[in-house]
Amino acid sequence: MEEKRTSAFENALIWFGAGVSIAEIITGTYFAPLGFKTGLLAILLGHLIGGIMMFLAGLIGARTRLCAMDTVKLSFGSAGGSMFAVLNIMQLVGWTAIMIYDGSLACAGIFSGGAWIWCLVIGALIALWIVIGIKNLGKVNTVAMAALFILTIILCRIIFSGSAPVSVSGEGMSFGAAVELAVAMPLSWLPLISDYTREAEKPVRATLASVVTYILVSCWMYVIGMGAAIFTGESDIAQIMLKAGLSIAALIIVVFSTVTTTFLDAFSAGISCQAVTARINGKYAALAVTAVGTAAAMIWPMDNITGFLYLIGSVFAPMIAVQAADYFILHRDSCGKTLDVPNLVIWLAGLVLYRLLMSFAGAPGGYTSPVGYTAVDMVVTSLVCVAYRKLTGAHPAHAEAKQ
Repeated sequence: MEEKRTSAFENALIWFGAGVSIAEIITGTYFAPLGFKTGLLAILLGHLIGGIMMFLAGLIGARTRLCAMDTVKLSFGSAGGSMFAVLNIMQLVGWTAIMIYDGSLACAGIFSGGAWIWCLVIGALIALWIVIGIKNLGKVNTVAMAALFILTIILCRIIFSGSAPVSVSGEGMSFGAAVELAVAMPLSWLPLISDYTREAEKPVRATLASVVTYILVSCWMYVIGMGAAIFTGESDIAQIMLKAGLSIAALIIVVFSTVTTTFLDAFSAGISCQAVTARINGKYAALAVTAVGTAAAMIWPMDNITGFLYLIGSVFAPMIAVQAADYFILHRDSCGKTLDVPNLVIWLAGLVLYRLLMSFAGAPGGYTSPVGYTAVDMVVTSLVCVAYRKLTGAHPAHAEAKQ
């Protein structure tokens, strides 16, 4: 029986849900000290850079019909792919916990009751989404996305209707650092976008629809957070909703935005487990990740996630840089190898470069380029990868190019 393929619209719905996120609204509040115009420019530029990376990563999976961590094996070999799959599982468990934590705090701020109760409620709904399955979520997702779309428009109208900017206190950041913070969110989706584009009926169209939808919605969430801080002086989005009289509507926004985003993290963690060993049932693994994330959200405070975002960037930005160079420029793969040592060394050098650029930017008197350091790191890593293969003459064509 022919496998069912997803349409561009279905992929766009999935990534609309990924973009509507409390975590992204909270991150947007950090841009307030820059002022609205400068903050907006940083958000747009950062998302443009991140969106290009997302598109390249998603297109590789869409064309090869491989999940995200199996596409990594094209550049790093089977053992290298398994190593990145384990790292990806770890970051997805972290994201699951962070999203449930943020959602539970917001819910507790809207309705009375301990945050731990909302952790359980949100965790149970994520588990329900996993049980329903990505291919059976069409109508459920359409209804949920329509509700979120309407409610977020109402929220925007409340925040931006006739309010004058207020004085925003907080630690200022450079424009380059703000761009980097905007890049961080789309960057966090690089290790899993192919888990969804691989099922696309039309690879380029579905990947483009996924990325454009996510980038537009993510920018929207950042702007909501930044606007809330600038025009209301309030960074707690739950309190803004309460003051606006959106009690029930606010709860719907918080719960469903958390579920539709975190579902992708948990679901992809299950797929990554299968990339490590086929003996693992992906759905059961996703449910286990949801349980672990729920428990972690109930136990540990996770109020500042910027360090976590930068850690993800340092690991996965040079990884996709190597993949992009291999697939789009060199037309090679390492699937026949256990481990592609040169590419692993190039990736490690890219990771070190990322951390050095980050450290230099954060030092007193340090400098960050106007486009941040992720873009710089990826360009340098890709160039090193291409130069090494050209100089050594060792770049066998990948299967798609051989045909």
